[in-house]
Amino acid sequence: MPGMAVAERKMTADEFLALEDPRRGLQLIAGEVVVNQPAWRHQRAVGSLAVALCDWIRAGTRRGEVILPLDVKLDNHNVYAPDLLWYPAGTGPAADDRGPPYPIPDLAVEVRSPSTWRYDLGTKKSTYEAHGLCELWLVDTDGACVLVYRRSRPAAPTFDIELEAACDDSLTSPLLPGFALPLDGLFDTTPDSAG
Repeated sequence: MPGMAVAERKMTADEFLALEDPRRGLQLIAGEVVVNQPAWRHQRAVGSLAVALCDWIRAGTRRGEVILPLDVKLDNHNVYAPDLLWYPAGTGPAADDRGPPYPIPDLAVEVRSPSTWRYDLGTKKSTYEAHGLCELWLVDTDGACVLVYRRSRPAAPTFDIELEAACDDSLTSPLLPGFALPLDGLFDTTPDSAG
């Protein structure tokens, strides 16, 4: 009939996870497949954060593990691949886990990309929150800051603590006792720092 709108069918998480590999660079957000093509600043920030977290993990015992993107199924229409996932000791995927999907981490890190930033701030943040993520770091490489969303206690129903860490701050978390990353180096884009 003229004037009638046709609703597009949303992809389910199971359909997305059944796609032939590689799914790298793809996420399912609210039933839509979103392509993420990270740029240099994005990858540099991810690498710096991964190294800092790995160094902190190695410096102690039972500090869990940090992992690069894995498919995490949050519900029937959302499969995210955070840039970094941190699991406390004994809670991450098993060594023989063939996944995906993988369990939701305690800490998810999303670094700004042009194709996904609006989702990171909107749909993804609210979906992570609704599904019990303890803490979310949104790393804004353009704004040179990290937006931190966390729960004040594990049973808190929402992210009831919101912080913004800038270049002159250190990134810390109650989930990671003793971890402190000065952010001035994370956002340093001078030619000497690119080397």
